[in-house]
Amino acid sequence: MKRFGIIGDPVSHSLSPLLFRAAYGGRYPYDLIEGSDFEGSWERFISQYDGINVTAPFKELAVSSSEILSDAVRRSGAANLVVKTPEGLFAENSDYLGVMMTLRRHGVSSGEALVVGLGGAGKAAALAALDSGCRVTLMNRTREKAERFAASLPEAGFEVLSLPSLKDAVRRSGIIIYTATGPVEGLGNLTSADFEGKTVLEANYRAPSLSGELLSG
Repeated sequence: MKRFGIIGDPVSHSLSPLLFRAAYGGRYPYDLIEGSDFEGSWERFISQYDGINVTAPFKELAVSSSEILSDAVRRSGAANLVVKTPEGLFAENSDYLGVMMTLRRHGVSSGEALVVGLGGAGKAAALAALDSGCRVTLMNRTREKAERFAASLPEAGFEVLSLPSLKDAVRRSGIIIYTATGPVEGLGNLTSADFEGKTVLEANYRAPSLSGELLSG
C-alpha cells in the first residue's frame, strides 16, 4: 500500500492528515514525520513513503534533494510536495498553484499585490500574483531576504519595501497575501478600513494574524 506524510518542524499542529484523509477517503496512511534534522526526515521519506508534503523550515532544502523540478519550484526555490516517479523525485509547489487558482476565481488579472513574508510560501505566492498579471511588492521581517529573491528574478520587477511602510503598502494594494508566521511590525496600526474592498489571503489557517475582526471591523 502506498504511504504518504509530511515533514517539517514542527508538524504536530498540522491539519494535513485530516485534509489528506478527507480527499482520499482514508485509503492511504498519512503520517507526521516531525524532526529538526532534514536529512533524517528525508531518509525516512526515501525508505518508507511514496510522497510527502513539505513544510517549514524544509521547503528550500527539498528542492536541492529532488531531481525533477516544476517551473514554480525552479523559480521560487521552494517545494512543498515531493513524489517518487520512475524518472526520479518530482518536486512541485502547490502554494503557487493554490494562489493562482484563487486569484483566477476572483477574476484577478492586474493591479497591485502585496506579499508579506518571504519564506517558501511567500515566494510561491509572489510568483503566482506576478503570473496573474499583478505588480508585486515584497515585504519581509528581514529585508535582505526579500531583496535577494527580487534580485534572483530581475525580470519580475518586484518592489521591496521595509515593514515600517506596511500601512501605506496595504492601502495602495488591491490584493494582500500574508504568509508571515505571526504578526509583523506595523500590523497593529492597521484597521478594517485599510482592508476595505481588497482581496486578502493568509497562509496561516490555524492562528491567522489577519483576524476576522481586523478585516471586517
